[in-house]
Amino acid sequence: MGRSRRGRTANADSTGDGGDPTAPDPNGWSEDERGWPDGSTLASASDPSGAGDSGSGSGQPVSGGRRRGRGRDDSAPVPPRDEAELAREICLRQLAVRPRTRAELAGALSRRGISEEIAHQVLDRYDEVGIIDDAAFARAWVTSRHQGRGLARRALANELRQRGVDRDIASEALGELDETTEEDTARALVERKLRTARGTPEAVFRRLVGMLARKGYPPGVAIRAVKDALAAQSAEAAEFAEYIDPDALADAESELDRGARVEDPPG
Repeated sequence: MGRSRRGRTANADSTGDGGDPTAPDPNGWSEDERGWPDGSTLASASDPSGAGDSGSGSGQPVSGGRRRGRGRDDSAPVPPRDEAELAREICLRQLAVRPRTRAELAGALSRRGISEEIAHQVLDRYDEVGIIDDAAFARAWVTSRHQGRGLARRALANELRQRGVDRDIASEALGELDETTEEDTARALVERKLRTARGTPEAVFRRLVGMLARKGYPPGVAIRAVKDALAAQSAEAAEFAEYIDPDALADAESELDRGARVEDPPG
């Protein structure tokens, strides 16, 4: 009897719960936290040097003898990008969309925070190797926009100026578009629009002249093109066209245009 009682007591002391080693500790501790009779924990017993808990004395179990801090990035720091490399990347992305002038690329670099010094270095190099060529850009722009949109020299000059093309370079490119070509294009535009035009000859006349004016054609060219097209359309339109004086109307349109510029100066 005494030996059986002592065995049960030993089991109760070893498990802390009356003999069931799987039962939870009444104090809420895990098995590793219950500790040994000398007060040490399982973690400190497995690492007598104390290196496992980094000297914290917390007694928490440690996996593999090393503790990692939460959220710490162990990767090497990323070095800052070279500004010139970034500038070249910005330029190439811009040029992949369509050809650009030097001024357009300079503006893109400035908006991205590239210093003026680095921008000049990169753009100068692109000038040297022919990646940037404002003269070639201007010639291609004039040809494409005139053939595709029917724009006249005045509208094209404005577009080139907005893109930062030098005035002399723009004038040279616009010189390839002569007056005869401009007049032929104006007549072709009017004839195409006239096929679907509706309304009285006077209303059609005003709409077509306005269309050519918006494309940059001088008043004289626009009025003559529309008059000739109306004269060939129908008897009614031809009768109306007889009373049109292109020169007088062109002079009147020019006066109105000059007056508008004086009353509303640019800038």
